[in-house]
Amino acid sequence: MSQQSASERKLNLSRSRALFQEAQQVMPGGVNSPVRAFRGVGGEPVFIERGEGAYLYDVDGNRYLDFVQSWGPMILGFGYPSVLEAVTEASKRGFTFGAPTQAETELARLVIESVPSVEMIRFVNSGTEATMSALRVARAYTGRSKIVKFTGCYHGHADMLLVQAGSGVATLGLPDSPGVPSETTANTLSVPYNDKEAIKQVFETYANEIAAVIVEPVAANMGLVLPVPGFLELLRELTAKHGALLIFDEVMTGFRVALGGMQERVQITPDLTCFGKIIGGGLPVGAYGGRREIMQVVAPLGPMYQAGTLSGNPLAMAAGIATLKELRKPGQYELLEQKSQLLGEGIARVLHDTNSDAQIVRIGAMFCLYFTREPVHNYADAKRASAERFASYFWEMLERGYYLPPSQFESCFLSLAQEEAHLQEMVQSIETVLRQQA
Repeated sequence: MSQQSASERKLNLSRSRALFQEAQQVMPGGVNSPVRAFRGVGGEPVFIERGEGAYLYDVDGNRYLDFVQSWGPMILGFGYPSVLEAVTEASKRGFTFGAPTQAETELARLVIESVPSVEMIRFVNSGTEATMSALRVARAYTGRSKIVKFTGCYHGHADMLLVQAGSGVATLGLPDSPGVPSETTANTLSVPYNDKEAIKQVFETYANEIAAVIVEPVAANMGLVLPVPGFLELLRELTAKHGALLIFDEVMTGFRVALGGMQERVQITPDLTCFGKIIGGGLPVGAYGGRREIMQVVAPLGPMYQAGTLSGNPLAMAAGIATLKELRKPGQYELLEQKSQLLGEGIARVLHDTNSDAQIVRIGAMFCLYFTREPVHNYADAKRASAERFASYFWEMLERGYYLPPSQFESCFLSLAQEEAHLQEMVQSIETVLRQQA
């Protein structure tokens, strides 16, 4: 089934359409991050006016049950009272100081108490800064130059990491990026995700040159790809054996699949971990942390330089503290798991009953629908899923009031604000859409 043209859609998006035309005159593609342009599904983006609880409201007055959640951080929902109060009070004291505040230490302690592998942490302003800085630490600590990443894993837009990246790069069909000199990526080795033999071969070839392996423990930028049994364990084994560092990029999975992230679920201890999204409660933030002896190479304690004028911003720290305090209350992750299981089992039943060429992948408060029956273990598998059917599904669900990621290479997110009734209604809507596609 081909995706709808704008004239065929019943949803009124006239104001969004006008705003997008205006935005394109002053911003590249009319957006400040590529996936927002809706290129992966065709058509033009929805302009959001506000969020409230589990819902988004666009500028045309349409309401959507939100499964994008600003790409992950809104795990409590929009306008959560304690978070809103914390940010309001912090704003009264000042937006930024460029000086230490107590809130930085408080949020650091909350992260460290929740994630045992982290003994020291440094806050930055984005996930890109976190991964870029963690890799610089790894090179400084080991005295080596090469890094290993996995094809389709997205670790931000630093030059050395734009090698076979996923997410927006995958959506736009760009295997790399113009403007990145070849010498910048000369020390970046890219290996297929979940390919045990390939990573073994890389270490056989470059064992004494590899500073670090960076991995999304759940690959959430090519849809949602779970690690096959033994894959993450092998990475831990190889890095430990050859003196390289293991970096878990938990920007997406941190505080979402468990309080301690994916490393808690699989009981693997990385050397460094990158965070973002949830630890800022919806405000711009990133962080990297790990073993004390490794983090001690960071300036001003050590020689590796990294800085940021707005790092540890008081508003972001306040939102992060309030969010993590809520998440650390007993039963929160059990509740998220119950909701995820309810939705996942419902969708799986619908896929079976409609005999759809599709599958659901889920873990914790994350899920993804692939329009293929073939198993998805890596980026090449993910790209075989039908982009056309996903686009049709996306627009049909939007018509019914569900805001999903506008790309088949992105994960959906659940929040504590979503009720079981919301999820049951969504399952019914998915069934209707899939029967129409059949």
